[in-house]
Amino acid sequence: MSAWLPTAPCTPRACVEASAGVTARAVPRAVLRLTGVLLLLLAGIALSPLGARIPAPMVRRWCRWIVRAAGVRVRVTGAAVPTGGLLLVANHISWLDIPLLAAVRPARMLAKTEVRRWPVAGPVAARAALFIDRDRLRALPDTVARIARALREGAAVAAFPEGSTWCGRAQGTFRRAVFQAALDAGVPVQPVRIRYRLTGGTTTTAPAFVGDDTLLASLWRVATARDLVAEVEVRAPIPPGTHPDRRSLAHSAQPQEMAAPAWTHTVLVA
Repeated sequence: MSAWLPTAPCTPRACVEASAGVTARAVPRAVLRLTGVLLLLLAGIALSPLGARIPAPMVRRWCRWIVRAAGVRVRVTGAAVPTGGLLLVANHISWLDIPLLAAVRPARMLAKTEVRRWPVAGPVAARAALFIDRDRLRALPDTVARIARALREGAAVAAFPEGSTWCGRAQGTFRRAVFQAALDAGVPVQPVRIRYRLTGGTTTTAPAFVGDDTLLASLWRVATARDLVAEVEVRAPIPPGTHPDRRSLAHSAQPQEMAAPAWTHTVLVA
């Protein structure tokens, strides 16, 4: 366990529901979904040298298409601060969280160094992510300084302060370090709550990517699932100067189940 990135107690065996009703008929559908995700990621790699020249609305649509190609409907409530330095923070359940958060507002993702080695998605992340070495606590001050510098330059930075993925029925506590960067840069923090449900409203852990789960197993579980809905609740931004230290800022940003959303309009991508 790292003091910078703790390990959640959730495991595939204890927490994650297998996709129900996986039949021979479902396999071609799953293969088609994964092929769609792969093609979209390859398109992202091809366009990534253009960087900031790609319009933000196009990036957001591309991220939603990735989630939709995997067979997951997307429901977004609220909207992110559209311009200027912003720290986006969210709970962490699945690899799907990454495109979902980027669909809220394109941002430099704070990611563990292992993401560089992910097949296909790794090269996309390498172009824009801020990487952290979770085994080197001594590198933490430099990481916070790099995040603060990006925020001062007007970039959005997205982070999962729980430090590990959780199954969705349980959640971790937001770690405080990343909030120091927002304090140092004097930028707002915008909390986002991510949930995964079935079409009928029942919470599901099928999309969770936890413990010793493999990326391939998680991809297949999502692709073979039916009626998955990702709910992304964008909550009100926390203005700079409203919290005296990173502890209180992290506590304020931690999404609670009963907290009110930032705005009331909802967008459903079929």
